[in-house]
Amino acid sequence: MIIGVLHLEFRLHGNSSLKGKRKVAQSLKQKLRNKFNLAVSEVEAQDEHERLVLAAVTVSCDQAKVESRLHKAMSLAEAAAPTEFLRGNTEFFTARQDPTQVRADLLEGGQW
Repeated sequence: MIIGVLHLEFRLHGNSSLKGKRKVAQSLKQKLRNKFNLAVSEVEAQDEHERLVLAAVTVSCDQAKVESRLHKAMSLAEAAAPTEFLRGNTEFFTARQDPTQVRADLLEGGQW
């Protein structure tokens, strides 16, 4: 299983309230969710008015699919944002675990 994480950072020039920032954040998050079925959340600078940092996550068994989806999401965020796009980067993680071992761990009182 491949887990892809996209970090996006924006500068909101002239924004003087968290309400204005929230409006921009909600719009971008909804576009990314609707278009690419990503899990999206604000992850840093939550009390800063002029800085917005989002993280978007997707999971697939195909590395190429994860890379493509996140690259397209970054392009959409850069084009759709009414703010200055500062940077975007991606990270990939591989999660491999034997399902029989997970079941054995749970039967021995392990946590899910």
